[in-house]
Amino acid sequence: MSQNHAFRLDPRLEADGPAVGDLPLCHVRLVDDARFFWVVMVPRRADMVEIIDLPFADRLHLIEEIAVVSSAVKASSDCAKLNVAALGNVVSQLHLHVVGREPDDAAWPGPVFGAGTREPLAAAERDKRLAALRTCLAIL
Repeated sequence: MSQNHAFRLDPRLEADGPAVGDLPLCHVRLVDDARFFWVVMVPRRADMVEIIDLPFADRLHLIEEIAVVSSAVKASSDCAKLNVAALGNVVSQLHLHVVGREPDDAAWPGPVFGAGTREPLAAAERDKRLAALRTCLAIL
């Protein structure tokens, strides 16, 4: 981790959707796409690109936070399957995707990345998802 500057969220990740809030390690955002129940987790560490760039203790903590966020997505969406991915081909800042999937969703059985056109969430649905995630994650 760089000691020269603080963590800053890549503007492209910020533009993906509203903040759910912060866990001890990760900033969590809801992706604004009605086709999928999709969350992005960003470890709040400067200059991280790969999971292996994190210090050992942070890597261990990341796995636990992935489990917690995955459980929140499952509980909030009652999805049939969870997909967890750390790609970073478009945005190099270390981030992870947790996506609730359904056999009849817009991309099934393929990946959600690059599948069709994003459909913005209606305000009521966005607020419902945010509230459910915040409750499950105990984020006020």
